Amino acid sequence: MSFVDTLNATAFEALGQPIKWSDMVGNLCGLAALALGWRRSLWTWPVQLLSGLILVFAYASAQLSGGVGKQLLVILVAAWGWHQWRRRGRASGDGQIEVRFATWRERGLLLSLAVLGTAAVGGVFTLWPHLSWNPWPDAYIFVGTLVAMVAQARGLVEFWFAWLLVDLVGVPLAFSSGLAFSGLVYIVYFVLVLWGLRAWWLRTRTPDAVRPLPEGAPV
Repeated sequence: MSFVDTLNATAFEALGQPIKWSDMVGNLCGLAALALGWRRSLWTWPVQLLSGLILVFAYASAQLSGGVGKQLLVILVAAWGWHQWRRRGRASGDGQIEVRFATWRERGLLLSLAVLGTAAVGGVFTLWPHLSWNPWPDAYIFVGTLVAMVAQARGLVEFWFAWLLVDLVGVPLAFSSGLAFSGLVYIVYFVLVLWGLRAWWLRTRTPDAVRPLPEGAPV
């Protein structure tokens, strides 16, 4: 048995559906990445990258080409986000990225990317049905994930709102695709996203004067 066959083998059954190792491990890595993002840890990006690599095999086994494409995109954006947080973390003085709400212009750009991107990707999936058996929800999640990760890399609180909107479609799509563990994890994602949203929101309201100064900074 090859490594890919082992990765896509059934680990156990839940709710009458087989749980694949790739689906389970990849999504557990995704949960860890989200928790690390909540803590504004740089490690959120390499863990997200690892999650994307493993989930490529899960989606490929389910013949969800759109999901495979999404995970390949996740890998690329994770590498870019890692670079962004390393640079911004060094500039902040305490090694952690500062978070903020997006400007109205940035919100408009993110919304335009979401709408136009979903229309374009959904159109491609519709023209070539072999890429996805459920083109519009698949396109929505594909583009929504990209928008969320771009906002996260920029340290925007709107990142959490984007993930909430992705989850609303991701849960039923995962269950209907036979990826039961993904569906269950999306529900946990929803809870973590709410906590993360609260943490980042409160962070933006913390006055600079009461934030701890970086070690060695002039008083």
